[in-house]
Amino acid sequence: MSKTGIIIEREYLERVRKKSFIFTTILMPLMMLTLMAMPALIINYVDGSTARVLVVDNNGAFIDRLNNTKEITFIPETVQYADTDKNHDNTDAILIIPADIIDDASPLLLLSNGPSSLATETAITEQVNKIIETERLKRHNIANLDSILAEVSASVAINTVRTDKDSDEDVMSSGLSYGIGIGMAFILYMFLLIYGQMVMTSIIEEKSNRVLELVVTSVRPSQLMLGKIIGVALVAVTQMVLWGVLLTVMSAFVLPSILPAEIVADIAAVRAGQPGAVSDLSSIDMITALAAVTQVGHLVGLIAVMTLFLVLGFLIYSSIFASIGSAVDNIQDASQLTSFAIFPIVFGIIFALIAAADPMGPLAFWSSIFPLTAPMVMVARIPFGIPAWQIYLSLALLAAGFIGMIWIAGKIYRVGIFMYGKKPSFKEIMRWIAYK
Repeated sequence: MSKTGIIIEREYLERVRKKSFIFTTILMPLMMLTLMAMPALIINYVDGSTARVLVVDNNGAFIDRLNNTKEITFIPETVQYADTDKNHDNTDAILIIPADIIDDASPLLLLSNGPSSLATETAITEQVNKIIETERLKRHNIANLDSILAEVSASVAINTVRTDKDSDEDVMSSGLSYGIGIGMAFILYMFLLIYGQMVMTSIIEEKSNRVLELVVTSVRPSQLMLGKIIGVALVAVTQMVLWGVLLTVMSAFVLPSILPAEIVADIAAVRAGQPGAVSDLSSIDMITALAAVTQVGHLVGLIAVMTLFLVLGFLIYSSIFASIGSAVDNIQDASQLTSFAIFPIVFGIIFALIAAADPMGPLAFWSSIFPLTAPMVMVARIPFGIPAWQIYLSLALLAAGFIGMIWIAGKIYRVGIFMYGKKPSFKEIMRWIAYK
């Protein structure tokens, strides 16, 4: 085995054998699966509380038109309550409707016997606003107003068909693509920060302990740096692959087994291209999301692309972190230089949020091919089905960026590991790069 290979093996095994690595690798997919399944489980198995609200209608137009919902039960009351009367032990709240609410839109008063929930307040205001609008329209003396409103009422759905895609190719909705893209971008953001700083910390510790002085007597500095970078990169890839396998198995096999049969049938209908057959059309977005995350081929493809961008992005940023680690003696000094690595990562996640909202915009395109922001931005665009040549171009530029960055990092590393006593200035670091 080559000297670089020995370093890679040591860096890799030292980290994957740690209990923290095993713990997070197993726990994180379980947490992500729980977050994916929780909305469906809550909707189907958890009954929300129903608030009993006593209604004091000082206007007279509301008492018979408030409808009970899952969140609230209205109880009519003919007694005129004072605004400060809180004597309502048998109910959860008293709703006092002002007499002039239709004309002046005076605020409602809710006397709550304990904390009031947002669901209760929303259920009240939605119904009251609708009644006020109807009463104001009646003042215009329009005949058959109710039938006219019912006739003109519209709730239009939109079905997007990609003309640049084959008819049998899966195309996700914009909302689902946005959610998946942002999720993938944040995973890369987390990996680049955590594992990149791991490379820097490892170099600083070995430099402080004077271990590097012994190691470089038998291996070139460039081999040592490259071995550390690749070793930690393999740790990140290992964790990503394990997460992918666990998430795929749990999403494709475990999740369908714990979901109600009705939701499983809805998922099958969506996959068959029959969204109209879903039992509850109001939950079509959730069903579509579940159909996507329980499809093996779809998950494997996303994880493979994300891993590829993770590797190339990490190689670039770990080179920067390695340079910083070699140039300083302690973590405190490194904290001031890490901005050169952290700022581009932060900008990358900001541009990823913009790209997910407008995946074909010029800012999304250019930031997805610029090597320092490409990993996060491109994975945020990929779920939207962008042209393949843009992905290949981004990967090629990332590879070129790594070659250039590793060359610069090697220049800094070979000098920095032998420098002790003070933090170098930016001018000195530039001199190291120019040194032949």
